[in-house]
Amino acid sequence: MNAAPPKSLTGKTDWNSLIREVISGAWRDPATGKRCEVPFETIRIEESLDGGAADLVAPMNIGRKLAVVSDTNTVEAMGRRVAKELRGWASVEEIVFPGDTHCDEPTIALMQEKTRHCDGCVVVGSGSLSDTVKYATFKDGRKYVSFATAGSMNGYGAGTASVTLANGYKTSVSAHAPRAVFVDLAVNAAAPPWLPAAGFGDSIVRPVAQVDWWASHRLLDTAYTQTPFDLFHVEKDEELMIKTAPGYRAGSIEANGYLYRVLVLASFGNNIVGSSHSGSMGEHQISHWIDMFAGKAHPGTTHGQQVGVASITLARLHQFMLSLDKAPQIKPTQISETDFVRRYGESIGRMMFSEAKKKSFDETRAAAFNRRISDLWPQLREELKAMMIAPEELTRMMREAGGPTSATELGLPLPLWREAMKHARDIRNRWSFLDLADDAGLLDEFLSHDPQ
Repeated sequence: MNAAPPKSLTGKTDWNSLIREVISGAWRDPATGKRCEVPFETIRIEESLDGGAADLVAPMNIGRKLAVVSDTNTVEAMGRRVAKELRGWASVEEIVFPGDTHCDEPTIALMQEKTRHCDGCVVVGSGSLSDTVKYATFKDGRKYVSFATAGSMNGYGAGTASVTLANGYKTSVSAHAPRAVFVDLAVNAAAPPWLPAAGFGDSIVRPVAQVDWWASHRLLDTAYTQTPFDLFHVEKDEELMIKTAPGYRAGSIEANGYLYRVLVLASFGNNIVGSSHSGSMGEHQISHWIDMFAGKAHPGTTHGQQVGVASITLARLHQFMLSLDKAPQIKPTQISETDFVRRYGESIGRMMFSEAKKKSFDETRAAAFNRRISDLWPQLREELKAMMIAPEELTRMMREAGGPTSATELGLPLPLWREAMKHARDIRNRWSFLDLADDAGLLDEFLSHDPQ
């Protein structure tokens, strides 16, 4: 469990060690002894893939009439090159979307229309573009592969897509993973440094997501699996990602390599668990709330940047709550459909109320919860503290990576940030310390003193 990353015979880091073992089924969960099933045929992280697109894509059996989908930010970085390398082996149509593409229902429908005559898709890009292709091909029953161009999200290999519905509600929906993910580290290292820093922000969620998920497991009997977190430590990937993160500014291939290994292992975790609990808890709800409701005050920051700041803030919330010698006691959840409709509008308000209601507490459930948390609190505090990274450490790591560390640095007005923190729990039926603090009457106190 503490072995150093293996080296290839050339002396270079073997970026695909462990990844190959998981995909092939050779790696077994140390807790259960079972193989981990992931839906990929291959994942390749290489220092350069220049000239090799046809050799990489051909074995994936996604068809010989292909749409190569990029956006205005990635077409010159890699999209045009991939399309050129595939021509001759396949019939290729290049499709370029705007750089500010959002994964929403109209864009998904447009993606289906533009690519409907193709056997499969090759997406060259990250974030929303990747999710759009993922969900469009899932709906059509076609296959796709992904060439990743910036480590700005951990969803390349996830079996879910983050989709904004027609009414503005952003949710995670079942989709399918790509047949393969290909990473050219030279291309990624040449990207603007804020992009890998955003990927880093989306990767340091591990301690805060694990704390939220384990607490939910202990207090509410939510299913929990340790395997996603064990994967990060087999070859010290989380530690090495943190150590090398300052190299993003210098275009370090090594720093981008360790970032991508963590991103890939995070996507394995999503597939192993069958949900995003291992990397998407309270901190992601905050980011989604900002994207859905900030409106004109949204500063144009990315999901990864917002999640990084939210992770630091939630680490402070965890620290604040776990400093209490006596277990916090909750009151029945203050929730009404009228308030949700007033806050969010008729359609989305009723939808969100329906989801939030599922995790709310009436008097009977609140009393039972209070008895349980009182019994578990001394032991639970120690269990959770062992999973944490101190907020001061997370702040230092993010600053060294070159990412924002506060709402002010994101460019978000402080009242809007506090509103996001207060109401992010409304987003989905997934319990976190945001729910605990608010139902215990402690969230407002925390927000009034939390520096941003």
